[in-house]
Amino acid sequence: MPQHRLFQPAILLGLSGCVGRQSVLDPAGRDASTLLTLFVVMLVGLIVLWVGINGMMLFFNTLSTRRYEEATARKLIIGGGIVFPTLVIAALLVWGLSIMPNQRAPGDGLRIKVIGEQWWWRVEYWPAGANAPIIAANEFRMPVGTRTQFDLTSAYVIHSFWIPALGGQMDMFPGRETMISLEPLEAGVYRGQCAEFCGASHALMVFEVVTMEPDDFDAWLTKEAAPAVATTGAQAQHGSEVFLREGCGACHAVRGTQAIGQVGPDLTHVGSRESLGAGILEPTIENIAEWIAHTDDLKPEVEMPAYDDMPNDELLALATYLRGLK
Repeated sequence: MPQHRLFQPAILLGLSGCVGRQSVLDPAGRDASTLLTLFVVMLVGLIVLWVGINGMMLFFNTLSTRRYEEATARKLIIGGGIVFPTLVIAALLVWGLSIMPNQRAPGDGLRIKVIGEQWWWRVEYWPAGANAPIIAANEFRMPVGTRTQFDLTSAYVIHSFWIPALGGQMDMFPGRETMISLEPLEAGVYRGQCAEFCGASHALMVFEVVTMEPDDFDAWLTKEAAPAVATTGAQAQHGSEVFLREGCGACHAVRGTQAIGQVGPDLTHVGSRESLGAGILEPTIENIAEWIAHTDDLKPEVEMPAYDDMPNDELLALATYLRGLK
């Protein structure tokens, strides 16, 4: 077998990381595109410096047989080792600062307040002129073609908000508010994550990001603001009874019902979200039941208690009810 073929699997595996919904090399937002351009140009500049300086050292130390005067050698060292790198780095710095992404600019109207919890994301949508927020959790939706502002803070420890395909990241601090704005250019579903180690389930503190055409987003936001509409049926009805009987409403809110808890994620439209448990599971009935019964196993040190002693029929009924909250 030709020797180069031995490296093909590794090359293909490496290239697979260059695309996808969580890749900085596959941008879907204006800010991410700018960051990718910045990275590529800086990389080219680094290669030019490395090749130029090391090539000069190789030439004069190994390839050239000519003996140079001390004054000439000094000029080569100062010119090639100091002046040339300084000019290249200065040019890259000036250019880089001139195109830095506009992620600190205010949004075009919509604001999303994000609170990093342990380990999930509390979300409040504030449309322009709104007197009260639209509450959600663990998922973000934005209109394409407009700049959305994120106001970020944390409840307990430092987190970092990052959607690689849309832009850079911003740290989140307890008792302090930071801001970042992003402008998606393509409709799609992307993946974000906490980029700052924050505890036992840091790697499981992820989220889905859905970018939508403006009309579709407006329709979704109107629906998101409305009370829950549960699926009809005997099993879903039984699940709603289990939800209230087990005290789930003391921690979770389901607008339009007696559940008004504010401790955990809002579940009003949990059935319409792209993921479960802050991005770690597909939102199927089976996975919802698994999450309820084994929460601490799926996400270590999470504050939600596990209901592993709940009868299986009640567990499935509760999962059916939650999956039907659209």
